[in-house]
Amino acid sequence: MTNHILKATKDTVHLGGFSHLLQPALSVDSGDTIDVETYTGYYIYDQAPPDFLTPEFVDICQNLPSQRKVAGGPHLLTGPIYVRDAEPGDVLEVRLEAIAPSLPVGFNAIRTGWGALPAQFTQPALRFIPLDLANNLAEFPSLSGIQIPIKPFFGILGVATAESDRNSIPPGCYGGNIDNRELQAGSRLFLPIYVPGALFSIGDGHSAQGDGEVNVTAIETSMNGRISLILRKDLSFATPIAETPTDIITMGFADTLDAALEQALKNMINFLEIFANLSPEDAYVLCSLAVNFRITQVVNTPQKGVHGMLPKSIFSPKIS
Repeated sequence: MTNHILKATKDTVHLGGFSHLLQPALSVDSGDTIDVETYTGYYIYDQAPPDFLTPEFVDICQNLPSQRKVAGGPHLLTGPIYVRDAEPGDVLEVRLEAIAPSLPVGFNAIRTGWGALPAQFTQPALRFIPLDLANNLAEFPSLSGIQIPIKPFFGILGVATAESDRNSIPPGCYGGNIDNRELQAGSRLFLPIYVPGALFSIGDGHSAQGDGEVNVTAIETSMNGRISLILRKDLSFATPIAETPTDIITMGFADTLDAALEQALKNMINFLEIFANLSPEDAYVLCSLAVNFRITQVVNTPQKGVHGMLPKSIFSPKIS
């Protein structure tokens, strides 16, 4: 197994979406570890304070090649990473080993026509929020005394599909813009693979986010991480499934919260049938008794997200 370092440069990032036609930024073997760098704020860098900018990030914003601009999404992603021997139908296990902000400032933006209350908050607004990295806190509003714990995660973890210009905004069966704040260091995510090599990309760092991400953005933050990519030919998933130190997580993405909940519930029932050897009816009952269904996000048009959290503590022996 090899440890790689993947810096974010104008040749190793891509903007706005996913594409199987992109030149890989890195090729790895199953089990390899990658120290990965990500940046955020491509479209607002010219309004950012000095602490938000590095020479490498400015170079990306000013000189990103046209072939690295995939679609109309706002996200700057590092990758794609090609996993040798990965084939459609396999599963990619992404182990999130370490996640940390790389800069002492992030931003939050209200965008006209977006968010949970677009008719009420119609004016765009951009706020840069200092991060107290020594104490893992962010104060907002400034001088209010309100201290928000920094709990960093990557909003986007996804693989390419047969589409050559898939927008980075909506999540789906490929992962993508999941925006699930539970996927912090110590978690792992399982993604179905659709194209040879998987072509995994990562980005959209968040220092803090509430469930729902209701105004469209979190504390958007340039983020560094350490991940391991493991090819799982022994698994077969049609949708992303995650595991944290305490829970198994299934996900649902749809154009309404009702439909997203139904998908997350069906995915949890299916998981319990396979991995806990329950009947569908018993799995359905257990979901009502012990699974917590939460709103992931309501703003990644056209897909809203719901995730179900199954406590691992209720199982003896441990499910695997």
